[in-house]
Amino acid sequence: MSDLVVVRKEGLYCAAGDFYIDPWRPVARAVLTHAHADHARPGHGRYLAARAGATLVRTRLGDVGLDTLEYGERITHHGVTLSLHPAGHVLGSAQVRLEHRGEVWVVSGDYKLAPDASCAPFEPLRCDTFVTESTFGLPIYRWDPPAQVFDGVEHWWRDNADAGQASVLYCYALGKAQRVLLGVDASIGPIVCHGAVQTLNDAYRAAGVALPPTITVDQVGDPVDLRRALVLAPPSAAGSPWLKRFGEFHDAFASGWMRLRGTRRRRGVDRGFVLSDHADWPALLEAIGATGAGRIVVTHGETGPLIRWLREQGLDAAAFQTEYGDEDETAPPAAETGGA
Repeated sequence: MSDLVVVRKEGLYCAAGDFYIDPWRPVARAVLTHAHADHARPGHGRYLAARAGATLVRTRLGDVGLDTLEYGERITHHGVTLSLHPAGHVLGSAQVRLEHRGEVWVVSGDYKLAPDASCAPFEPLRCDTFVTESTFGLPIYRWDPPAQVFDGVEHWWRDNADAGQASVLYCYALGKAQRVLLGVDASIGPIVCHGAVQTLNDAYRAAGVALPPTITVDQVGDPVDLRRALVLAPPSAAGSPWLKRFGEFHDAFASGWMRLRGTRRRRGVDRGFVLSDHADWPALLEAIGATGAGRIVVTHGETGPLIRWLREQGLDAAAFQTEYGDEDETAPPAAETGGA
């Protein structure tokens, strides 16, 4: 039996169904796992995505031809039964379950198992072949409980506010920023968001996610408020003229890469908070084990170490060469990960 999903120059291709999953070159039919730019690209003929993420897809791609499915809803196309299931990564993120002639594949996209109030939790799916990410596929990557991380952010913000200085927290605009908003005590002070973050906040609210109030810097009435503010900004804002509006401030970065001291030094920020929207090493192994799959295909990230570990467990493991991994949590230089 031929593989249900293969790699073509356009992306991951389901030949029996004649459609692609998160393709990186223009195709006629694209099934999206989520709205990050390395997975949801412009130029495709038709799109299919989870209904929970429709607003985000349109915010990122504009008025494209978009069809949606509720989580768990099934459709059959050219004999392939397809359904989308929560991946726990960002709002509307989905695993793609494919069933054809009694064989089941699941393509996970990006995912995490940790709790996240901004999106539906990861759903384990039984399958024959599991296609997994491996962004943090090394044993050194182990996350602290999210509540502990948010406590740290709150203490840092409150101490800075008491000292009369703004707290600038760099985090990825889609997913991470909204997770932070729902994780911290919004009564400490005003929350000011960079325009790139605020646009996505609006999309989350339009999709029904009850984020706390946020404003942009030009909506701040009293300049004194800026000195008590938590400021959420994308990493690209670091060192930009936009930051001059806040005077003297403290800064921090929220990312899984903050687990590495070298990355914290390279960022040059006051604090690093280890917070990721991807599975850490234990969660990757837990998710893979829960599928019961005998064959694992790894798409991006630390593919080599994860494949070696899986093979040592007696599983059939290999890699697909893909073009994912460029937006939400770009890896630091190899030297900072011990060459892994």
